[in-house]
Amino acid sequence: MDFTKTILDENEFPKRWYNILPDLPEQLAPPLHPLTKEPLGPKDLQPLFPLEIIKQEVSTERFIDIPAAVLDIYRLWRPTPLYRARRLEAALKTPAKIFYKWEGVSPPGSHKPNTAVAQAYYNMKEGVERLTTETGAGQWGSALSFACNLFSLECMVYMVRASYEQKPYRKMMIEVWGGRIVPSPSTQTKAGRATLERDPKTPGSLGIAISEAVEDAMTHENTKYSLGSVLNHVLLHQTIIGLEVKKQFEKIGLYPDSIYCCVGGGSNFGGFTFPFLKDKLNGTKAELEVIACEPEACPSITRGLFAYDFGDTAKLAPIVKMYTLGHGFIPSPIHAGGLRYHGASPIISLLAKKKVISTQTFHQNATFQAATLFAQTEGFIVAPESAHAVRAVIDEALRCKRTGEEKIIVFNNSGHGNFDLAAYEAFFTQKLVDYSYPEQLVRKAMRDLPEV
Repeated sequence: MDFTKTILDENEFPKRWYNILPDLPEQLAPPLHPLTKEPLGPKDLQPLFPLEIIKQEVSTERFIDIPAAVLDIYRLWRPTPLYRARRLEAALKTPAKIFYKWEGVSPPGSHKPNTAVAQAYYNMKEGVERLTTETGAGQWGSALSFACNLFSLECMVYMVRASYEQKPYRKMMIEVWGGRIVPSPSTQTKAGRATLERDPKTPGSLGIAISEAVEDAMTHENTKYSLGSVLNHVLLHQTIIGLEVKKQFEKIGLYPDSIYCCVGGGSNFGGFTFPFLKDKLNGTKAELEVIACEPEACPSITRGLFAYDFGDTAKLAPIVKMYTLGHGFIPSPIHAGGLRYHGASPIISLLAKKKVISTQTFHQNATFQAATLFAQTEGFIVAPESAHAVRAVIDEALRCKRTGEEKIIVFNNSGHGNFDLAAYEAFFTQKLVDYSYPEQLVRKAMRDLPEV
């Protein structure tokens, strides 16, 4: 069969999200209250999230209906195409077949609105007037501002300072859709002011930005907090990606041998892989390889600790069991801002601990080299985050060239890099610095973990 792009008809569009919780090899460890260290109940989460989101966070239903209003908005860009990377294959001279799901066609340019739209909808339905959030590279802040505008909600974004300075046009996108954005740490919150007092020149971190957004939500009326990754309900909403991909592979009569996705908090990885991992966990496709691709500068799963830790720096967010580099982690200001979180989704962490998935890490120069080759063959300029998966796929395709394997490889191309051209410029002018997170800092983080 000769094909380059596979699309779905509207009648093939998924109408339900897939919830992996009932299919996990064991139950997740319960999240804990940041003050009492006791298991969290629904009432503990109500200051932060609407009731329907809380229900989804703990639901054991395998499939959850997507509201009609959310589906209507999804249709602005979904279903997204599945491409066969024929020109990349030819350039690599590999017998492997390479596919990628292209999420860069959404209005904000990434996979993030899949959950932003859902979260804004549920908040609007419960009378919330304002949402706060953090953002690393700006994809999530852009997506939430876009979604809030659709449902007439105010949007307040705390953007990690390093990325705020690197990506001015993400700031402009957020403002075009009516959102407000400040660099984090900021002077608007106690958490931000305390951080600036300790280090006025800090590049910031997602942990600090989360602290600011949570504090803001808890100290303003009719305001809730919205998270773009890590938690169960976020990954649930993103599974529309993997559900579409499974249908697209069915249309062409194929099934992948290996799946690659970049991972920071885990929304892109979980959304793409969970519908496939269902097959691996039930034994239908036990041989399926699923690989999480991390930056060497922030290898949360690869070299972090599997332990209970705070989700934020100021210890305001719930304590969850996950792979973590420590809630005090201050990342190197690499250009993959969306992958600079100190932890990873509890679900993905458990899957890694049980060796259901594996991980690989990459330096940023190698990822931009791969992204440049991809752009020169396939045309699309990809986000620095997505480039980690591109690097892994190219390496695997070259291995197949040496062995002669005709593997079917797929990755989630989670967003475009049209606002990351300063990072590409830094690569071309040899100004990017490769940085490996030191093992001694991981050991130091062990001393700061909460006692539970």
